[in-house]
Amino acid sequence: MSEPVYRLGDLIDDYCTRCRLLLNHAVASMVNGKVVKVVCETCHNEHPYRNSEVPEKKKKAGTRAHLFDQVLAKSAPSPPVAEPVVEAKAEAPPAPKKKRSAKAARYITRHQTRPPRGSA
Repeated sequence: MSEPVYRLGDLIDDYCTRCRLLLNHAVASMVNGKVVKVVCETCHNEHPYRNSEVPEKKKKAGTRAHLFDQVLAKSAPSPPVAEPVVEAKAEAPPAPKKKRSAKAARYITRHQTRPPRGSA
């Protein structure tokens, strides 16, 4: 199947580098019949044509604890530690937390209050 022929201003689907989505783009420049630059119809960002290829997501390195464990593993190995012997004890349920008493609401006025007009 032949490749479609584009002209300046035609709409084309491409990956927008600013929006990070596959969106409609307008052809902005061409060289020898090939699309070189496009303009995003959503954010109006001009960028090179990427042939509708969405880049692969970068893998995150991991959690902070996992990275910390990797650093420790590369340093000196730790000697094996004997597990302490734990005797079975009947544990009491934890005591409920004490609730704080609520303080009275404090209303702040910016102006002096005046008595109502009909009274006095």
